[in-house]
Formats: sequence, structure tokens, C-alpha cells
Amino acid sequence: MKISELPRRALVALGLPVVLIALWWTLSAHSTSFFWPPLSTIARAFPQTWTADPLRHDVLPSLARLAAGYLAALVAGVAAGTAIGSSRTLRALCEPALEFLRAIPPPVLIPVIALFAGYTGWTAKVITIALGCVWPILLNTVEGVRSIDEVLRDTARSYRLGRLATLHHVVLRGASPRIATGARQALSIGVILMVISELFGADRGLGAAIVQFQRGFAIPQMWTGIILLGLLGVALSGLFRLVEHRSLAWYRGLRQAERGT
Repeated sequence: MKISELPRRALVALGLPVVLIALWWTLSAHSTSFFWPPLSTIARAFPQTWTADPLRHDVLPSLARLAAGYLAALVAGVAAGTAIGSSRTLRALCEPALEFLRAIPPPVLIPVIALFAGYTGWTAKVITIALGCVWPILLNTVEGVRSIDEVLRDTARSYRLGRLATLHHVVLRGASPRIATGARQALSIGVILMVISELFGADRGLGAAIVQFQRGFAIPQMWTGIILLGLLGVALSGLFRLVEHRSLAWYRGLRQAERGT
């Protein structure tokens, strides 16, 4: 990216958020509704609400549970998707069950998971996040492995590459764009399930804090929690884009070479 393009891209990226914030600030400036306080009131409550202690005891545990469930789903989804995508027989056997299981919304399974893992503690919440995140990763991995050019596989066999080398350099590398697509979708699902899983039997966590504010009629504080959740989503998306940009640099170069740019 050229340095001269940075201001233009920053303006494009920040333009709409600035307009929306200004619109919200203006429309809510004279609000007398208890449930729709002025944005200025919410802004003043933000630093008072999210001090070091709430960040340490509510936000960090939520992010840790999200990371644990997301990474577990990533490993399981890529491993299972690679195996299923590489075998027609295994794909034919697993496809009906996969279609059935992925149609079940993970929040519906929270009471079932809690019966075995308990409502309190991390286990049920991490399992809920992992179950929701695994499906886009698994299904995109299957399609990514299936779409690998057979010429690449034949070339690997011609050069007598071992199974591990073929798996790493041909299969996983070739399927990595689709895996990244599934991982991006799973991240947004994981953030949603992180909050939902904390609505059941949790006394700490970002989702639990928002509910406690709502039940205590601390409406400005409730809105600060919602805004903080959105900011965390933006930060996680930016972090994912950075990792994706670096790990798929070879793919962008290949596409540019194919287009002759």
C-alpha cells in the first residue's frame, strides 16, 4: 500500500462511523426517555463504569473463554474438514449428520450442555462457543480441500512428497483461503455466543454485566456495555484482518499474477 493512500483509506473507514455517532449524538441530545439516554450521558458513564476492576473481572474472562472456544473450534474444524474433504466415502457418510447438526442453533443447546457441564464455570461456555464456531470452519475447510486442483496432487505424488509434506504444502495451503473465510464467519458467531453463554448462571463476564445493569435499571451503564462489546468486535475483526493479510500474502500475489496486474 502506498503511503499516499493511507489518509484516503482512513477517511473511507472512519467516515460512516463518525456520521452515525454524530447522528446518534444529535437525535438523543434532548431525549427524556429513561431507556434512551443522551449519548453524552452514556459517554460520561463509560470511563466510570469500565475501570480496571470490571475490565479485569468481566472483560478479560469473556475474551479468554472466546479464545479457548474459538481455537478449539479452529483446530477441530480444520482437522475434521481436511479428513472429510479428502475422502469421498467419508464425506458421503458424514454429510447427512453434518447437515442435521449444523441446523441446530447453539444457544438451544446451552441448557443441555449445562446439564452435563454445569451452569457455572468455564466449561459450558467454552463448549457453547466451540460448537457454534466449528461449523463454518469445518464446512469451508471441506469445500476448500475438495476444490484443490488435482494437478497439484499429481505433481506432489510425482515429486514423491510424503503425506505430511503434501498435507502442509498442498492441501492446507490450497484450502487456506476458504479456511480463512470460515474462520472469519466463526469469529463473529463466537462473539455472539460469548455473550449468550454468559446469560445463564454467570455472575462475571461482559454479557452478565450488561444483564446486571439492565436488571438494576442502570441504563447508561447498560449502553456502555453494549458499546464496549461493539468496540471489542471491531478490534477482533481488525486483528483477524491483520493475521489474514500476512498469512495469505502468497494468495493475493497469485491472484494479481493471474490478472496480469
